[in-house]
Amino acid sequence: TSTNALMERLHLKYQQKPWSETLKLVHFCMDKPLQRPDSNAPDGPLLSCMEKIQRALHAKSLFSVMNRLESLSKQKGLSAHVSPSGTACYITSSMFYLEVQLEKDGEVMDVKLAHLGEDPVVKMKNYDAFGKSLEDLSNLYQIPGNSEMKAKGYFALQALEKDLYSMSLLDRTQDVNRVTEVLHGKVGHLVPRTGATPMNIEFYISPYQVLEAELNPDSQVCGTKAVVAVEGTDTLHKLPLSPLFVDSHAGEDGHLAFLPLTDELSMDLPAAFVLKFHQPIPMSSSSIEEIQRLTGIHNLNTNKKNHLIPGIQITGLKLAPLYELIVQSTLQEKCSEDLSTHKFCFFVSLPDCPKHCYFINKGSEKSDLAGALISKIPFSHPKCVPGVIEILRHQVAYNSLISSCVSEKHMNEDDSELLYFEVVPHKNTSFSVFFLHPVKENLACVIIDVITSREVQCRLHLNPQDPTLNSSDDFITRAVKRCMSVPVVMRAIFRNAAKVKAES
Repeated sequence: TSTNALMERLHLKYQQKPWSETLKLVHFCMDKPLQRPDSNAPDGPLLSCMEKIQRALHAKSLFSVMNRLESLSKQKGLSAHVSPSGTACYITSSMFYLEVQLEKDGEVMDVKLAHLGEDPVVKMKNYDAFGKSLEDLSNLYQIPGNSEMKAKGYFALQALEKDLYSMSLLDRTQDVNRVTEVLHGKVGHLVPRTGATPMNIEFYISPYQVLEAELNPDSQVCGTKAVVAVEGTDTLHKLPLSPLFVDSHAGEDGHLAFLPLTDELSMDLPAAFVLKFHQPIPMSSSSIEEIQRLTGIHNLNTNKKNHLIPGIQITGLKLAPLYELIVQSTLQEKCSEDLSTHKFCFFVSLPDCPKHCYFINKGSEKSDLAGALISKIPFSHPKCVPGVIEILRHQVAYNSLISSCVSEKHMNEDDSELLYFEVVPHKNTSFSVFFLHPVKENLACVIIDVITSREVQCRLHLNPQDPTLNSSDDFITRAVKRCMSVPVVMRAIFRNAAKVKAES
């Protein structure tokens, strides 16, 4: 039988039946969790098609809303039950349950979440957001063992969250703003967990993002964030089951005070706390080693099964030139292109200035010039977090300076005047920017040393016989800290040099 004839027979068979009965039949036939289709599985295309249909349907009745809720639950591996009245749906697991109350017309009244003594109420009518919430709830308990072991992991996460919140209150004044907390707070700007949405920490924001937020207060500009979670591991870690932070004041030596990690306050669990990033962060080998010393955990891939990041091996880290990682990460964010064969030459346009051409010397895989993409950082004690946050700020500040030289324009579109620059990595977190002297045909050089995320030192080097560029080291340092952009700073240097040239 031809495909057209078969489809015609199916159409004739079901054209007299109401759509609700057809839906019931399909759900009956597909009464199992919708897994991601396996290309080799015979029902893979059907599962994929069902998922697309469910996403496309707009729930307009009580019946269709219930079907959608049951489908979403099964996709996440959860059980769903409809109340005898037909106006409530209970989504359950061994660790929590959700109660969705509906009106007779399918409108959602409210959603109650209850797990381990908590009972917040949240409102969600968006199915994608609701599905993500179910996934986040399930992820809270993704550690090996029985329900009791999973509950201990949840108690550990609660204890960590309380300690982090207490630390976030340190040095906080009544008029402190979000940007100050992000850049200077011991644990950045912290947003507590609400229901299924995990706690997150915003720890770095660029000067341009700050400016955008000031100009557009409703723009919801946010900097670099990390999500706080607990994950299953292949080895045991001693995790606190109660808050350990002593009080809101640091000790006399400036270090934070914590209760000792005794057997009464902790437990060995096949899990670890993690700071997870939305996008992998390129980190230098020295920063990675510093974090490993601080946390005592040397495998940054806590769970081999969750290994999804290209470039990171299961048993360790596959190092690559750090600048190559920064460039590729920036390009993916700016233009979503795979430019792995890129020549590391970029054209940057600025107002009132000739176009800049930046050659980025990616360096080698040796020592501090190497790095890796890091998607999460595991740890077992809350005292590690302030130090890890400071290392992350330092690395992201450095990365932002290098990425300021990266543009999606890697071909010159016109023959206008160009200023050429070469960016060359140095040891640790310093680098040089070489360029031709505006007056003489000798090379000049600016060395930028990112000491911390808040402290930068710059030095301008010229041939002793060449004329001054009218830009002191202090001027360049202040310019870098104000904008964290190499092209903007180079434009300022050339403008000062042009004034001297004009006067002479």
